[in-house]
Amino acid sequence: MRKLIGMGLVAALATGLGGQASAQALFDGCPSDQILERFAEFGRTGKMPPDLGGWLNNPEAQYVEPWSPFDNVDYVGICWVSAWLVHTEEGTVLIDALYGPFTQTLVDNIAKTGTDLADIKYVLMTHGHFDHVGGAATLKPLLPNATFVMTQGGWDEAVAASEESQGGPRAWDMIEPEMVVADGDRISLGDNTFTVLETPGHTWGTASYVYDVRDEGETYRAITIGGLGLNAIEGPPQVEAFIESLDRMRALTEAGDMGIDVHLTTHGFSNNLDEDRQALADRVDGQPNVMVDPEGLLAQIETLRAGAEDRLASEEAK
Repeated sequence: MRKLIGMGLVAALATGLGGQASAQALFDGCPSDQILERFAEFGRTGKMPPDLGGWLNNPEAQYVEPWSPFDNVDYVGICWVSAWLVHTEEGTVLIDALYGPFTQTLVDNIAKTGTDLADIKYVLMTHGHFDHVGGAATLKPLLPNATFVMTQGGWDEAVAASEESQGGPRAWDMIEPEMVVADGDRISLGDNTFTVLETPGHTWGTASYVYDVRDEGETYRAITIGGLGLNAIEGPPQVEAFIESLDRMRALTEAGDMGIDVHLTTHGFSNNLDEDRQALADRVDGQPNVMVDPEGLLAQIETLRAGAEDRLASEEAK
């Protein structure tokens, strides 16, 4: 069964980009279960393990060679944060912008897929946390034909977070808001359409995106869920919004022929992405694509919902 992390990823990174000692040797590759356990340790103690903090900031340890889970999709992110290229007949869409030292890794990975930066027409950003939007200011001049996209709440969160970082050891800049989208908006490019779902909870401005992916002549509906954790919660209303968003995504996944088949996650170790990569590398003709897994997505949603119900009870008891 796939797993979803529900702890303070962003808070962990912000507080834990420490020393490099033994960081590269912390994990062999990008093993989901082991990484989840180390974040669970952080969740239990409230303290970032020093070796995990070093690993998060280690370019060699974070590097993932680009790979293609679907015929029209490339993975160009790092071990702990995802970035996706979705190709169409009229250009490419990039989902999320990474951050800081890994923005150049993203640019290099895009080049390795054979994608011209000028062919990227949209950058769909999921929410305002810096690990997803912190690279936008670096990418903006490199992507001459791209429009950067987020909800109004997401833009507001990103601008505020960038301003708050100024003067600190890891200050980052945010671009001025460009395209503002709302629930139900559709962005069409070539032979694909990206539907915006406002899915508040992880942050109030979180968006998820639904689009088509293709594998050996078959088309499947994919979702990138914009936020998986409850690390930025500020009271019961936000947890309730998170639960409502999960219920909505569950309904979409259960919607028969129009339902969601694939989850292209924002954090790979939350649902065994590296293990799926290895399985697809070993795939032989006739085998199904392991990432077409609506049942696994439903199980993930139920796990998240149970955790959110517990969090709601604790928030209401304060």
